[in-house]
Amino acid sequence: MKEKLRIIGGNRLEGEVMVSGGKNAAVAIIPAALLADSPSVIENVPDINDVHVLIEMLRYLGAEVEFNDNVLRIDPRQVDKYDPPYELASRMRASYYFAPVLLGIFKRAEVPLPGGCDLGARPIDQTIKGMETLGATVDTKGGVLVTSAEELTGGDIFLEMPSVGATVNSMLTAVSASGATSIHNAAKEPHIVDLANFLSAMGASVKGAGTDVIRIRGGRHLHGTNYTVVPDQIETGTLMIAAAATGGDVVITGAIPTHMEALSAKLLEMGVHITTEDDRIRVRSNQNFRPVNVKTQGYPGFPTDLQQPLTALLTVANGTSIVTETIFESRFRYLDELRKMGANARVIETTAIITGVEGLVGSRVSATDLRASAALVIAALMADGVTEISGIGHLMRGYERFDQKLRSLGAMIEHLRLED
Repeated sequence: MKEKLRIIGGNRLEGEVMVSGGKNAAVAIIPAALLADSPSVIENVPDINDVHVLIEMLRYLGAEVEFNDNVLRIDPRQVDKYDPPYELASRMRASYYFAPVLLGIFKRAEVPLPGGCDLGARPIDQTIKGMETLGATVDTKGGVLVTSAEELTGGDIFLEMPSVGATVNSMLTAVSASGATSIHNAAKEPHIVDLANFLSAMGASVKGAGTDVIRIRGGRHLHGTNYTVVPDQIETGTLMIAAAATGGDVVITGAIPTHMEALSAKLLEMGVHITTEDDRIRVRSNQNFRPVNVKTQGYPGFPTDLQQPLTALLTVANGTSIVTETIFESRFRYLDELRKMGANARVIETTAIITGVEGLVGSRVSATDLRASAALVIAALMADGVTEISGIGHLMRGYERFDQKLRSLGAMIEHLRLED
């Protein structure tokens, strides 16, 4: 069955919308729950395709899992396999978070190399380096990460760059290693802090998450816990951009405004009105946007996952914007689709030069990855006429009921399910 979104542009978004739990936090926390000796209950888990893939993997490995109303219960006591299947692991990037977890449980793991969005080279050499530093033997054979260790021992891990994936995997390895581990040049994203808080709630000793150095005293007994996932930083940002793009007046609730400061600064620079209060962010705009320059960076810099949605907005700014992508080399492919809608964009190596146009025009376009799908939705909301977006399986991987949320704010958006 083919799925599409059909959007009639030009409608102003207005009202209040609740942000879901964080995708990037949930996909790290869920595998970590297997390290406990008793069940965990995790609340505010987004009901998205990536979570359902993880649930299938948990059940394959032997865990008992229940998922209802954004509450996930994981009982890891019957886990008896260390080799999740390729057909599941290949469907998402975060599947490799199972490698250090299963290594800690079984002293060995065989996990297919990660799938997910095709964003160019996404090497896992930093993950391998971290595991080897703590005593694991790691090899890649036939597309499978094969690792083993008779004993894991704490040590100093020096990451060449603050990679989120390598930081998560180093943390998950370190909690099973005896002694002290320090992860230097660690990623600082909110979901790194959330994973650290979850591990601490299970009984681990994790200090310094959110700073350059994370210190873990491993080998502790870990137990099940009750935990609530942090709000989704990227969904929050996408909704903020969508509100601005349509000249809307939207209040986003259940958010953490301090996580959004890099985006808020750029939107304010563009002329968007933003006010915050506790867990609420109000976004208003008159659609008279100034151009800005953006460079993606690790947190607290501008997030790569919001580069595509913001660039969609920049296509109608009054002037030329320059967007530099420093994280993923192939993250500008979606610009081909925006050009079909009338965008004026060209790419020189890792930089996109966006010259604003008076308006976009509805078209038939296809999503190339998760955040590109969100960018196309934002473009369609602004465009004159009808836009049909195919490839929305990407959108379902990372945004919970996104079309329904936009519809509740006044968007003319329809989810079409068509027979092949």
